[in-house]
Amino acid sequence: MSDDTAPGINAAAAPTLAGLPSEAQVLESLKVVKDPEIPVNVVDLGLIYGVDITAEGVVDVTMTLTSVGCPVQDLIRSDAEMAVMRLDGVNRVNVEFVWTPPWSPEKMTDDGKRQMRMFGFSI
Repeated sequence: MSDDTAPGINAAAAPTLAGLPSEAQVLESLKVVKDPEIPVNVVDLGLIYGVDITAEGVVDVTMTLTSVGCPVQDLIRSDAEMAVMRLDGVNRVNVEFVWTPPWSPEKMTDDGKRQMRMFGFSI
C-alpha cells in the first residue's frame, strides 16, 4: 500500500466512468480536509473508509472521526463536501459518518504517522 491511499481503500482497482473523477482523485481532493485539533488530513489519518461514485455524479464518502463526540463533525463534513464538489463531473456529495470499525492510530498512513511525529505526537 502506498502512502497516498487510505488503509483499506484500493483506489487503483475501481474503474472510472467517463467524465467523472476517479476514487484516487476524490481521495486526493479530501487531503485538504483536516481535523482542526490534529494537524493531519483526513485521508492520512485513516478516517476515510470508502468512496462510491455513481454514473450520475453523486459521490458518497463513508468516513469516521477520531472520537464519537467530535465537536467539529459538521465542519469536517462541510469541508469534505466542498473539497469533493470542486472535482469535474461531481453533482452532489454525501458524507456519512460511521463508528464501526472504530478509528485507531493503526488506520493512519505511514505519511500521516510521520506528520504526527513531526508535530510532537508519539505515534
